[in-house]
Amino acid sequence: MNSENFALSERLVSASYVRQACQARRSHEQLIRQLLEQGKCPEEGWSESTVELFLNELAVMDSNNFLGNCGVGEREGRVACDVVARRHYRLIHGIGRSGDIAAVQPKAAGSSLLNKLTNSLVLDILKMSGVRSVKSCFVVPMATGMSLTLCFLTLRFRRPDARYIVWPRIDQKSCFKAMITAGFIPVVVENVLEGDELRTDVEAVERKILELGAENILCVHSTTSCFAPRVPDRLEELAKLCAKLNIPHIVNNAYGVQSSKCMHLIQEGARIGRIDAFVQSLDKNFMVPVGGAIIAGFDEAFIQEISQTYPGRASASPSLDLLITLLTLGARGYKKLLSDRKEVYAILAEELKKLASAHGERLLVTPHNPISLAMSLDGLQAGCDKAVTQLGAMLFTRQVSGARVIPLDKEQTIGGHTFRGFMSHSEAYPCPYLNAAAAVGITREDVALCIKRLDKCLKTLQKEAKLANSCDNDNERSESS
Repeated sequence: MNSENFALSERLVSASYVRQACQARRSHEQLIRQLLEQGKCPEEGWSESTVELFLNELAVMDSNNFLGNCGVGEREGRVACDVVARRHYRLIHGIGRSGDIAAVQPKAAGSSLLNKLTNSLVLDILKMSGVRSVKSCFVVPMATGMSLTLCFLTLRFRRPDARYIVWPRIDQKSCFKAMITAGFIPVVVENVLEGDELRTDVEAVERKILELGAENILCVHSTTSCFAPRVPDRLEELAKLCAKLNIPHIVNNAYGVQSSKCMHLIQEGARIGRIDAFVQSLDKNFMVPVGGAIIAGFDEAFIQEISQTYPGRASASPSLDLLITLLTLGARGYKKLLSDRKEVYAILAEELKKLASAHGERLLVTPHNPISLAMSLDGLQAGCDKAVTQLGAMLFTRQVSGARVIPLDKEQTIGGHTFRGFMSHSEAYPCPYLNAAAAVGITREDVALCIKRLDKCLKTLQKEAKLANSCDNDNERSESS
């Protein structure tokens, strides 16, 4: 209620009570005013009642919620099911206009304000997380792969003769398909093995560019967050190379916002070389439902070009989910999540190392990967060829999600390109292994349960392998006698 309505309420309820309620209302409004003034993530998280009050205030600014509104167009924010309307806080019009996903809608001042605020808060979070010089960003209602495709399609207007994208290999289907879907030819550059780590072959990247001709290269497509033993690309060196050869550089930073190391690589790459845009997932970094990403960069004009490439309006759901999450967590809450993740990463590394040693395996040494870990499975494979793939199935049935078991010699064809040793990021990695990641939101309890169940699975498989070998030996003796 406004001040006039509060004053009228004093005729019906004790004036002191009404003034107290008015003061409480002002406390909520003060937080909303600070948000609108500063456009930054609040240091302390908001209560659920403040968040819902704010969302309801935004919703009544949209035409579909105007009292007495008469809609005679084809898109009037009508919703058949009230459950659906409540799920979206009656913010139905989505974001953007047909020519620009970042544009303001005349019918939807509230939804447009939501979109602008979310992008502003995200920019603040990206700076806080380590990319201090980022200039612009926007939330797009597509996951990382399609968001990368949007970046490539935008570059097409700047480099119309380009046909190729040079890509240091990472065995993740969506980022490879993103290049094909955009109509370009991926040029796969194999990684080099340094100790246990798979690292960027920067010299091979340069050779490919010179071989194909810089004018024929759309961009270099690099990666920060990845599954060990692959580690983040040598971003600074690639950025310097792109600046030297005047080639755009797009970074797949899928779940890198949660890692200070990944964000530092982007910051330094942009400082000493060239990075045109970097793309990150909403669900992996902010624990919201799948379906959104952030496209960010250091040139406002280019980021605006990308937003204008998106055809039509877009769903506001990812922006709404992210805004609610950031307002609830606050900057302090998000920083704590990042700090907790680092602590649990160290615990996971230590526990995996002990478990590996107990089973005659070892934790692969991958210090350049700040999120993912890998444990060798040499001994398991020696006992039985099928044991490695069996382990993956056993973990899944025992509700250990996210752990990846990587056998040797797997092949996969995607878009006409055959990857040998698929999922290992290498044509011939020396050993099979198991992946586990300490991503944002992981708990110590998750680690303890994972280690306990993994230990049981390994013991079961080793026992089965011994029995099988014993039977084979008995059969051999009986045949020889």
